[in-house]
Formats: sequence, C-alpha cells, structure tokens
Amino acid sequence: MTTLTEQAAAEHFAARAFTPGVPGFVGVAVDLLLDPACAPTGRRPLRHGFLDTRSPRVLVVSGPPSPGIETALRRMTDDLAAASRVVDQHGLSVLPFATDTVHPEGPLHAYGTATAGIRVGLEAGLEGGGPLGLRRRWVLAHTLAPVLAAAFANAPLRHGRPTGWRSVRQALRRDLPVLPGTPVVPGPRIPDSLTVPAGSRFTADFRTTWAATVLDAPTVTGRSLRDRFRSGTRLTVADLDRHLASLRPPVAARGHLEIDAVDRQSGNGWRVPAAVITALLDDPRAAEEAYAATVHLVDEPRLWERAARDALTDPVLADAARACFLAAYASFARHGATRELRDALADYTDRYVNRGRCPADDLLDRAAGLV
Repeated sequence: MTTLTEQAAAEHFAARAFTPGVPGFVGVAVDLLLDPACAPTGRRPLRHGFLDTRSPRVLVVSGPPSPGIETALRRMTDDLAAASRVVDQHGLSVLPFATDTVHPEGPLHAYGTATAGIRVGLEAGLEGGGPLGLRRRWVLAHTLAPVLAAAFANAPLRHGRPTGWRSVRQALRRDLPVLPGTPVVPGPRIPDSLTVPAGSRFTADFRTTWAATVLDAPTVTGRSLRDRFRSGTRLTVADLDRHLASLRPPVAARGHLEIDAVDRQSGNGWRVPAAVITALLDDPRAAEEAYAATVHLVDEPRLWERAARDALTDPVLADAARACFLAAYASFARHGATRELRDALADYTDRYVNRGRCPADDLLDRAAGLV
C-alpha cells in the first residue's frame, strides 16, 4: 500500500472537503444513549437508513440524504421507531439526555464514545459568493454552532449530579475557537449590508484550513496525524480516512457539510434542531439573517466554554439565539412547514429561548428538587 507524506495528506483532505451542490438535500443522524452499556454490534438496515454501533453505549440511526427537511423528518421518524424495537428486543433503555458518564476534563479525542447528539448533513453549497456560497455557509455553520449548542444544551449531570456545566458533552469542546484556523480581518462587527460576501472579512482558504484542522486533531492514541508523520510513522489513505471518520468537530467538511452541535433531546425533540439548522443554512433569507446575528461571534472569547457552561444565561448567546430562532420560524412560515413543526418550534422558543433557558435547566431544577 502506498504511504503518504504530510503534504500529500493535507492535499488529500483539502481535495475531498467540499463537493459543490445546490442546497436542498438533508440528512439527519440521531444518537441513542443506552442503559446499560451493551449495544448490539454490527450494522442493521432500517426502512430508509441504517442502525450502527458507535460504542457499547451509543447506537446511531442514520437517515439517507432526502429532498428537503420534511422528507428527512418522516424518514427518520420511521427509522427511529424501528431502532426502538431493536433496543427493546435487547432489553435496553434509551436515556433522554446527551451523556451521564463523560467528564468535562476528559480528552477531546474521546468525544462521542459515550455522548449522544444530533447531526445534520447538508449540501456544501455553491462555488462563488452569496448566502448559499461555500465560503459563506462554512463561516455561518461555525458561528451558528455555539448558539445551537447553548440553545439545545441537555447534559448537565454526571451520575445524576450537577457538574457545573449545562452540557458536559459540549464542555469537551471548551477550548475550540469559533472559526478554527481562520484569521479575522479587522472590520465592522456586523456587515453593513446583508449582501456583503463573507470573503471580504474571512480571507483564509477554507479547504486548507479544514485540512490543517484534521491533521492537528488527536487520533485515538492522543497524538495528531501531523505528529505521527513527523515522527516517521508510515500512513496510508486508509489510515487518513479512518481518522477522518472518527472526528466529531462541531462542523465538518465531508464533501457535504455536517453540523454536529446539538445535544440529544428527549422524545421527538430531535425534530426542532434538525429543522432549525436546515432553515438557517438552506433558506437564503434566513441564512442572511442568521449570518448578521452571529458573524460577530468570531470575536467573542471562549465562546464554546460559555455555551457549554452558561448556555442561554450568557446574554451574547441569548441575543443571537433569539434572532436565529425568529429567522427559522419565519422560514418555516414562508416555505409552508407543517403546523406541527411550526408549533413545535414556537413552543420551544417560548419555553426556552425567550426565557434564557435550555433543556439542561429542567434537569438541574429536578436534581435540585425545584420541580
């Protein structure tokens, strides 16, 4: 098998980062956190997608790329019902939160082995500028991610006790920058016009930035690919692809965009974040509004730490969340989303976002005996 140089590995990741495509197709994956930790092994076909085992603690229901969010939601609902039957057959229970075992001081490369989230896959976008352009979508996905993490935080406990974080899962990302590897060009905090292209402020090549992020991310051994190359380790394309598949950054370039910024929600709560993410990135008007509400967050210090610890009690994150959820609801209305989905978003916005709360606060209230 052919071994690669560090430069060849960087070119491999950069070349495969984005496959330009018109936004419209949506894929959803939902993690199931199990009790006890004895997930059945192997891959099982479901009606539309697959059920995979990530670890003894986590099963993953992965839906296929679907033409629009409504179809994606219907297919995932079918597949989650089928997955529930598999879980029941093995005498297991699905926990209604994102983690109860991972410690926030744990290593980042352990992220995902015992945590449950919701991932949304979208088309990479179009070559060129505008709200559906590759660069703008890449920037928006990153500035939006900590806002989503705060709004849907749902993992404040460890072994039933408060940890001081509203999301232990997101706390593993506490040292991440908002926009990895991309220098910020001095300028206005929010664009003067919603049509200002992202390239006027963010100048780094995002394919190169993504490749560097992958090379610098720790592997399961705790060492990065870059360190392994420089120590003389001989690596193949298969080694690189295994490493890439194991990474769980908030935003990933896997040919398409993958947004993994949301904790597992109880019951059918996964539907709201999946629909919100899709609306804010794929509807050009909502994307402009979300960009205007979040682009200044690249300047905010330790934003991932604040999202994980404080969630929407942080006023900066709370302001951004209110603007984004309003934009998402307007998008639902413009595009004829079902009444059920519009009501679910309105209820979530009223119960949590407009009150500076998140699902983790409900868990904390119960742990403190307040409800």
